[in-house]
Amino acid sequence: MIRILAVDDDLHMLNFVSAELRLSGYEVIEAESGEQALGCLDSRNVDLAIVDVMMPGMDGFELTKILRKDYNLPVILLTARHHIEDKERGFLAGSDDYLVKPFESKELLYRVKAILRRYDQPADDTLAIGTLTIDFKSYEVQSDQGILIIPLKEFELLTLLASKPRQVLSRDLIIERIWGIDFQGDEQTVNVHIKRLRRRLESFAPDVQIVTVRGVGYKLEVNA
Repeated sequence: MIRILAVDDDLHMLNFVSAELRLSGYEVIEAESGEQALGCLDSRNVDLAIVDVMMPGMDGFELTKILRKDYNLPVILLTARHHIEDKERGFLAGSDDYLVKPFESKELLYRVKAILRRYDQPADDTLAIGTLTIDFKSYEVQSDQGILIIPLKEFELLTLLASKPRQVLSRDLIIERIWGIDFQGDEQTVNVHIKRLRRRLESFAPDVQIVTVRGVGYKLEVNA
């Protein structure tokens, strides 16, 4: 299930956005501040963030910069102001879209679907993380050690983890994304593939590590 992080210190707006998203089949994590939002990401994977601009403490612009830089999350910013300077500042911070309050639920849901479709396909032919470069066309993985060709499921698993760095992906989510919702196997399949992938990365790209979060799942981290 697609999981969306909704961040707003206005509880009325937060409840409205969350309710509309849930009615459309999305799972929603709610946060009333930027600091709380970042805390939510410590143990849960998120596919998209909807962030209010005007919040006390960490505002939406600063939170967006962190979400884009550290978590590679798409972001929709919400604001009550029509100023073009705010829109410019939002896009410079890395937001993908911008909604001015008040807005209709249909407009919000349309923009959410459009961004999720955009991020479902890689924008480029390659994805770089640490010393690794993943080539989507050739299905090759490159590092300072050369070129590595790995089995398709391992390639897809590595791509999924690398597309959401530092985010914890549950075993159920990994199974759904890599093997499909009709998969008849169990979590051991994920564990075996993770083990094989770890073994390959140890010497090929030692700065890139797959970390186990006990009882939850896995995340990809880069050691400086």
